[in-house]
Amino acid sequence: MRSRPQERHDTAGTTGGLPEVSAEDQAARRTRRRFARRQWRRRWLAWRRVLAVVVVLAVLGVAVWAVWFSSMLSVQSVEVTGTSALGSGQVRRAAGVELGKPLVSVNLGAVRARIAALAAVEHVDVSRKWPDEVLIDVTERTPIAVIDFGGRLRGLDKDGVVFLDYKSAPPGLPKVTTPYGTSAKALREAAKVVAALPPGLTKIIDHVAVKTVDQITLSLTDGRTVVWGSSADSAEKAVVLQALLKHDAKTYDVSVPGQPTTAG
Repeated sequence: MRSRPQERHDTAGTTGGLPEVSAEDQAARRTRRRFARRQWRRRWLAWRRVLAVVVVLAVLGVAVWAVWFSSMLSVQSVEVTGTSALGSGQVRRAAGVELGKPLVSVNLGAVRARIAALAAVEHVDVSRKWPDEVLIDVTERTPIAVIDFGGRLRGLDKDGVVFLDYKSAPPGLPKVTTPYGTSAKALREAAKVVAALPPGLTKIIDHVAVKTVDQITLSLTDGRTVVWGSSADSAEKAVVLQALLKHDAKTYDVSVPGQPTTAG
């Protein structure tokens, strides 16, 4: 039996039975893959920027809603500190802060102005305490004298501001008398005089009489009178008066402390 001739296969240019890829084709494929990756990165960067903007806008939207429209950051209470003569309720009513209103919308300047209009308030600080509280810290005026307005006793502070009402004069405070219609400037002068008096003199003064800015006199508890004049040089006048009181007289004039006089 004749054997069939062995068939020969040309394997040149093949690898594993597949056409061999040239170096140029491999380089082209790598170039295309690099290009595809660069394109994908560019698209991702673009989308990432868009996503970041969307996230930021969403966060801002939630923040605006929470601050301005939700009840989470609305006023739930008003805390008042520093009051003594004034009641905290009186300060809250003057403040006019609306509960349930967004805390961020509270006009602190307007609240401060309304409270400062109270005669007994010397200074006030108003602030927000997140998440839901308004803080009001009051500094009240301190009386240095009691002023008698036609039988009505009121406090007088160092700035000559009249505030509060007294049923009876508090012990230890000198009394100021003045006719109805005395100017605010004259009251400030009287306050400066009282503030300059040393404790030793304050104890022996029955009252300070004020007519005008330069017509201020002291009436002592034993009936003697001191012509003080204006508040100018009050500290020097006090020193001169203490020396003069060692001499018997009914009237002492220290309105010009460099040239004091006595009478009676």
